[in-house]
Amino acid sequence: MNNNKNKIKLILFTVLVSAGLGLGTSAAVKSIKAPAKTPVNVQQAFTPKTVAPKQEIANYESVNPLEVVANPGKYLNRKIKIKAKFDKFSTLGLDYKPAYRSSEKYITFLIKRSDVQNHTIPLSEMKNFLDRDIAEKYIDLSSGDEIEYSGTVFSTALGDTWINVDKFVVLSQKPKEIKK
Repeated sequence: MNNNKNKIKLILFTVLVSAGLGLGTSAAVKSIKAPAKTPVNVQQAFTPKTVAPKQEIANYESVNPLEVVANPGKYLNRKIKIKAKFDKFSTLGLDYKPAYRSSEKYITFLIKRSDVQNHTIPLSEMKNFLDRDIAEKYIDLSSGDEIEYSGTVFSTALGDTWINVDKFVVLSQKPKEIKK
């Protein structure tokens, strides 16, 4: 009985190996085929083609940030656009393994909660990651400056919204106070 099981296993193994080799050989033969020959005598005029670079037209959906943090899963992998009041640059969420963004390459920024009027409370449930090279251009932003940014929600780790920012625009800045 045990000898019959071994024979069956050996036959099945042989069939699988043969089928695998047969498929591999046919794939190798197909890839080795010679390309079609073109006549040597034919001269074709060379006209350089101007190829327009591919422009990815991204459609970003304007959203309310409070709606996004209330339903992060609904916005996962979607392109969104947000108008908000800037709060501050931060290191919140950087180098966190489940939604990794390197602290060497990125900086986080926070926006103010729009549902709180008398106090400044950041919307910390939304982690906005901006390339450090871009962020350095906006180092003089102050809390309360109006911004607009577009990006993709790439994670909902910890039940929060994690956004990779593609475009960052300052809409208006408060006048700077002159220190005496």
